[in-house]
Amino acid sequence: MEEPGEPREPGELAELAERIALVDAYVEPVARRPVDLTDPDWARKMREGPHPLDEAGIRPEAEAALRDVLTRYEQGDDAVRAGLRALLERCPWFVWATTLPSEPTPHSFRQRLLQMSAEDQGLDTRDMMLTLHDLCGQARDAGVDIRPLLLDVAGLSSDADRYGMGSTRHILLRAAGREPPGLW
Repeated sequence: MEEPGEPREPGELAELAERIALVDAYVEPVARRPVDLTDPDWARKMREGPHPLDEAGIRPEAEAALRDVLTRYEQGDDAVRAGLRALLERCPWFVWATTLPSEPTPHSFRQRLLQMSAEDQGLDTRDMMLTLHDLCGQARDAGVDIRPLLLDVAGLSSDADRYGMGSTRHILLRAAGREPPGLW
């Protein structure tokens, strides 16, 4: 039973919210596991270890949930997008662990931009900006015309300046306005 004052997901988002919360719960122990920073090989062990979704045994479910988020985010109205951003904010371990396979195509680049928009800067705008810069470079190297994609996804993005570095919309528009497109 719901607690009084707890936000409820409207209709179709309720089932998706449950799926994402389940992935979040499975991934949290993996994400919170201590790392021995005194071990000189800690970084290599992290890189070479299993992906958190594979370790939790839920990669297909997590990726399917993320695809559903991105489809609903792209097709939904402002209220649906705001609800999805709030859902992802409540499920940080899902966000931390879940991405889609990346390919050097316009569709893949757009999907990554939609994910950034839905995550709305996550826990740190700087991380989002570094990821965006790298992503723009990879897309340019692959010959993807990224400016129209940046502009398109900026139109779906939040105007909220969450951390004092500009809104997601502003950051994407700034990247589209550079020559070549990117943040720096």
